[in-house]
Amino acid sequence: MEVSSLPVELWQLILSYLRLPDLGRCSLVCRAWYELVLSLDKTRWRQLCLGCLEHRHPNWPNQPSVEPRSWREAFKQHYLASKTWTKNTQDLESSNCLSLFRRRKGRRQLCIGAAGEFSSLRAALAAASPYDCLVLLPGVHEEQGEVLLKVPVEVVGQGNLGDVALLASIDQHCPTARLCNMVFMPARFTSVLYKTTSGYVQFDNCNFESGQLQIHAPGTCQVKFCTFSQSSIHLRSIALCVLENCEFTGSENASVTVEGCPSSDRNWACKHLAVLAKSCTASMREPDPAGCPMAKQDGWGESLLGPVRTCEIVVGEERSSFLSAVGAQALLGLAQEDTEFRENLQAAKEEEYPALNSNSSDSDLHSDDEEDAQAAYKLPYQAHSLSHTLADVTHSRLQSNRLHALQRDLKLKSLQQELQQDKEAQSLANSLQGCIIRQCLFRDGKGGIFIYARGQAKLEGSIFRDLTYAVRCIQNSKVIMLRNDIYHCKASGIFLRLSAGGLIADNNIHSNCEAGVDIRKGANPLVLCNKIHSGLRSGIVVVGNGKGIIRSNQIYGNKEAGIYILYNGNPAVSGNHIFQGLAAGIAVNENGRGQITGNIICENQWGGVDIRHGGDPVLRNNLISCGYSDGMVVGEHGKGLIEGNVIYGNKGCGVWMMSSSLPHLINNEISHNSIYGVAVFCRKDHAGDYSHGQGRSESFQEEREDAGGENNSDSEEDYPAAQRPISVALVELNSINHNGAAGLHVKSSEALNIIANVIHANRDDGVAVLQSSQLTCIANNSISCNSREGVLVEAECQVELRGNGIYENSSHGIVSKGEGVIAENDIIGNHRCGLQLLQAADMKVTKNRIQSFRDYGIALFDEAKGLVQENLIFQGTSKKSILRPMSNAEDCIIQNNVLLTFKKRFDMECMLINPPARPHIEGGAPESCTVADGQRVSSITTRVDRGCHNHRSIFCTIL
Repeated sequence: MEVSSLPVELWQLILSYLRLPDLGRCSLVCRAWYELVLSLDKTRWRQLCLGCLEHRHPNWPNQPSVEPRSWREAFKQHYLASKTWTKNTQDLESSNCLSLFRRRKGRRQLCIGAAGEFSSLRAALAAASPYDCLVLLPGVHEEQGEVLLKVPVEVVGQGNLGDVALLASIDQHCPTARLCNMVFMPARFTSVLYKTTSGYVQFDNCNFESGQLQIHAPGTCQVKFCTFSQSSIHLRSIALCVLENCEFTGSENASVTVEGCPSSDRNWACKHLAVLAKSCTASMREPDPAGCPMAKQDGWGESLLGPVRTCEIVVGEERSSFLSAVGAQALLGLAQEDTEFRENLQAAKEEEYPALNSNSSDSDLHSDDEEDAQAAYKLPYQAHSLSHTLADVTHSRLQSNRLHALQRDLKLKSLQQELQQDKEAQSLANSLQGCIIRQCLFRDGKGGIFIYARGQAKLEGSIFRDLTYAVRCIQNSKVIMLRNDIYHCKASGIFLRLSAGGLIADNNIHSNCEAGVDIRKGANPLVLCNKIHSGLRSGIVVVGNGKGIIRSNQIYGNKEAGIYILYNGNPAVSGNHIFQGLAAGIAVNENGRGQITGNIICENQWGGVDIRHGGDPVLRNNLISCGYSDGMVVGEHGKGLIEGNVIYGNKGCGVWMMSSSLPHLINNEISHNSIYGVAVFCRKDHAGDYSHGQGRSESFQEEREDAGGENNSDSEEDYPAAQRPISVALVELNSINHNGAAGLHVKSSEALNIIANVIHANRDDGVAVLQSSQLTCIANNSISCNSREGVLVEAECQVELRGNGIYENSSHGIVSKGEGVIAENDIIGNHRCGLQLLQAADMKVTKNRIQSFRDYGIALFDEAKGLVQENLIFQGTSKKSILRPMSNAEDCIIQNNVLLTFKKRFDMECMLINPPARPHIEGGAPESCTVADGQRVSSITTRVDRGCHNHRSIFCTIL
């Protein structure tokens, strides 16, 4: 009959009454009939799938309200899986026909129960032939002794699940068996419900209560649609087994234990299970909009963090976008504001000493003529060695474009992109070995999965909740976790230790009482593309020589550090978005290390990165922005190479350092922070100290002892910076601009080198040295357009200023009350004196080129003393003596200084030519980041509490 003879709706109604074999025959008639049978997916195929007593809803137990993509495909997979047990090929090839005949044609059905042929399972097994079906009638069936399963049979409970209960301990000695639709309860003499050491067993739609399954190689199993109540599975050296759509509740220990290296010897079922596992890949779950912090601001984000703050930066446009959508407009507005600020620099505040009044008529120029007068006397200085960096800073549009380009480069990668680029991760994701656990639910018990002694497990699409821990992987074992939900664990969600490894990817790990992922004792996993958030402690902890590759994760909303590295932990952390944490973004403590590159770290309550107590990481090319405190904190005895980062728009300082720390701060962009660009302090910060024994349910005592007694040679090879002795803090080749207070604020008790930086347009001094009991070297820097002095040196400070270009600052070029050397600097175009020596200053001022538009080139006050010699002083708008000593000190020597007056507009003598404008660095900007003695750098700190003058850092502790 032609399909077109009746409406499609009528055909669908007719076919909905057919049984499964009849539907199959109809689909073979022709293509039109085949498509007609396929169209019954949500009607007849759904009825067949849900009506089968051997199966449950395809998305049980995690999402029973969500329909599968195809009911027909789900039913097909159930059917194929239920037939795996019949594929035993251990028989000789010549007996295949006989074997098939036994399985399909000669199968008997033996009933067991009060109304059946046999009164007990033991009696029925004694009379059974291979592949017979044993039907347990409704009731409770109890076996007094251990039941030996010697022939392959199928044992099925009649009726609904729960109608048949079996109290027995079964030991399988046959190649294959299947048990379905019954409740297993332990016998009085043992807690072992079922055991096999050689054969394959298949459980479908069963309940296990208060007992244990033991599967030992070469045996294996397939468990589907089963419930384990206070029960567990122990797998030893299993080559491949599959647990699908199972529920585990109330376990007293681990629900699933995987022990031993997988062994496929004498295991006939492996190839069949591998085919089944590949065809039944876990369905990809749709992203949960509530999982993203900006999708629902009145959810966890508001309860933990309060309203999400509007930030000046937008990072990405898709799921990885976690900042305000109006950020781009705010950024452009901020850039325009900075342009106006630069063009309209405010006059400096009234100083302790008023400006010198000149009697020259040119000193009272009207404002209309001031610009022309300055142009007439202006010395071009733009061609110095750091001019290319300065051009990027002064061009606000270019600066904002660079920031957006950085955000695009640091865009979060998807798991598919990661797997395409990382062949090791791709191999792990595709591997099928050990225990395969899919779409299972683990809840309300002690543990989920425990893997040890080189065991292997793969977990996909499962939920772990309200457990003590979700996964523990130790002793060279391997775990692969894809698209799981892990939350409300009483300890860490995932725990890896003792050289464990594997792949942890695309999981949602949140709201755990300890770390989301805990990596220790040489464990080295791949942690990719996870969402790790809302934890009561840190997101990821790497402790005690733990390693790992942590990449492309979203880590947010945790109460402690997003990533916490300590006791020789040495992970590679790259491409992550770490944001909205209630403490530091990344904390490196207690000799922790790590390669931290290409991350976006923003909107954290404490420092974006916090390093202290011997922490010695490498931080490169990170965006650290919009923090509620300092961008980066280097506390007591902190170290590290901090290179190529953008530290932008933080509420505190850009970088806050302590004098006992020894970081190497090189080639960073530090801009638009609310307080100092870089602050170096010397008083110990007690608030930063962390008592390891207080308030912690988990101790690091063991890792602390191991870290104190071992030298990790492998990490030394991977970390060349750690092999070089460091004795002086170094701030080199950085761009420090548009910060809310001084560009570089120094209050140090240790030596400090400030080399080849661009310090521009900060809203206070360019460099302020308020305390320096040891020498602070300021060399080859460009210090320009700051709102007050270019350089301020307070009394009793030791400073060497050499080879700097100090240009167009709103007050004096250099003000010094301390002692030291000012040599070979260009101090040009500053709005007040070029150089001012006050109080008891004792400076050697030689070979500088100095010009001031409206004031004296060099001015000496009070008891200032020293040597002022061989300086070249260019005429400004004042016609009188530009060099004016005003000190009464007899030991102030002023000699061999040269005053140059402008004779014509482009007088070559009045150019910064020989040498060219400073900073002048041979070969351009230095490629090396070392000081002259080849040593790396250090830096200094105290705390800064809501302001920039009480010497304390805002929330600068790590945890």
